[in-house]
Amino acid sequence: MSSTRTFTFDDLKRILLEGAGAEEGVDLDGDILDTGFEELGYESLALLETGGRIEREYGITLDDSVLTDAVTPRLLIAVVNEHITAAADVAA
Repeated sequence: MSSTRTFTFDDLKRILLEGAGAEEGVDLDGDILDTGFEELGYESLALLETGGRIEREYGITLDDSVLTDAVTPRLLIAVVNEHITAAADVAA
């Protein structure tokens, strides 16, 4: 039985807010899964900080290219979950 954690949209929102806050007028509780991070007010530095927080909290390593290629919350969540699953498979 696997006890692998899953990275959720709520986890991403929490980490984004802890690391970079939110732009005025941006509603992270809205339908933003397919909205680009730049549109949401998160530039590359904020995403690098977010990636670092995800790595520490979930015990995974994300290449910088992951953070530049995953341009929406939906894409980032999917990539993080792939890394979590791969790390769990290696540990098993």
